[in-house]
Amino acid sequence: MSKVIAIFGAGPGLGASVARRFAREGFRVALVARRKDRLDALVEALTAEGIEAVGFTADLYQHTEMPALITAIRDRFGRIDVIEYGPISGEQSFSSATNLDAATLQKDSRLLLLTPVEAVRAVLPEWTERGDGAFLMTTGSTAGDPRPHMSGVGPLMSAARNWLFSLNGELAEVGAYAGTLSVGGFIARSEMGEMAAAAMPDAGPLVNPDDLAEHYWDMYTKRDRVEQIHPVRQAD
Repeated sequence: MSKVIAIFGAGPGLGASVARRFAREGFRVALVARRKDRLDALVEALTAEGIEAVGFTADLYQHTEMPALITAIRDRFGRIDVIEYGPISGEQSFSSATNLDAATLQKDSRLLLLTPVEAVRAVLPEWTERGDGAFLMTTGSTAGDPRPHMSGVGPLMSAARNWLFSLNGELAEVGAYAGTLSVGGFIARSEMGEMAAAAMPDAGPLVNPDDLAEHYWDMYTKRDRVEQIHPVRQAD
């Protein structure tokens, strides 16, 4: 039975690139997103390229729904080998630390921290039994390189990064892997990414999602690092 990658927060940017990169290696693809119309369009485009892709609509702010979602994907494909978690929401934004409030952190923690934790909990028994599996999480560079006026999502991504570094060592004990791709810019071919790049031209470059997908394949196959940064930030 061929392997399966589940892409959480799938869209025309990074999600599509990751789907195509892993499909070239024989993976079947589960695509998870909130908007059914866009999800259906992506499934149609990938299917036309000969990729076995199936869409699953889900609200990734609802972390309690992860066990049911993981079960639905497994019921359709028979297994889950890799999860790539990288949702981008129009409800997220940078803010200054002085303007950040608890309500914002509480809301965004569901998407950026609680849901990935529950997704791993739901799939871990399968990976432990098989002795293999991988969780790949996309974060922004502010998770490890905080900067003034770019708080908000940063503290939550930092918490997720902390968890993922610990997870990497623990999953290795059962033959599985966790890694994070830290993106210091905005992702091209993504509506939200291109809008953000236009609104904040000094915050980072537009990056090619195909390059990010290649990083993910390299991380998945080599498993020689917990974190990959792209692009590498030049010293001030």
